Amino acid sequence: MTDPGSDAPTPTPLHYAPRWSGDTREAPPDTGGEREALVTSLDWLRSTFELKCEGLTQEQLSERSVPPSGMSLHGLVRHLAGAERWWFRTQLSGENVPLLYYSDDEPNQDFDDLAGDVGEAFAVWHEECGRSRRIVEAAESLDVTGIRRSTGEPVSLRRILLHMIEEYARHNGHADLLRERIDGATGR
Repeated sequence: MTDPGSDAPTPTPLHYAPRWSGDTREAPPDTGGEREALVTSLDWLRSTFELKCEGLTQEQLSERSVPPSGMSLHGLVRHLAGAERWWFRTQLSGENVPLLYYSDDEPNQDFDDLAGDVGEAFAVWHEECGRSRRIVEAAESLDVTGIRRSTGEPVSLRRILLHMIEEYARHNGHADLLRERIDGATGR
């Protein structure tokens, strides 16, 4: 063991976390501006989520995790579609669109009601991600603001991008555990 106060060079590890088989994600650049870093990181996390769901059947995607949790990959894709719509279309752009997989009577509908085709849920998520990307591309700067519905206060595109990176990072961790439980697949 090396002394923590030593001047010895830090060794380069020989083993890194394994990557997913068939991984075609484009990694965010190691240099560049703030906007590029935020946008490419969010897209990488979106692709990561999709990769963790690839190759599974509808039944596997809808398989719930360990009780009492009702979490599933199918529920996560529905949840993330709703988050994309809420943050980019409703709050940032001020669009008056219906909420996805949510109502005040059934706030956990995204996870609780998995009756529907998972392929359709992925199509909705892809559409919402596409709309989010177009909204971000059209924004003059990261300082563009929308209105946070819960408070009526302004919220910037920068803050929304950071929130969505956090949202995907958390749920990709859930997806890791769900996928490993379903078929043992792991990877970063």
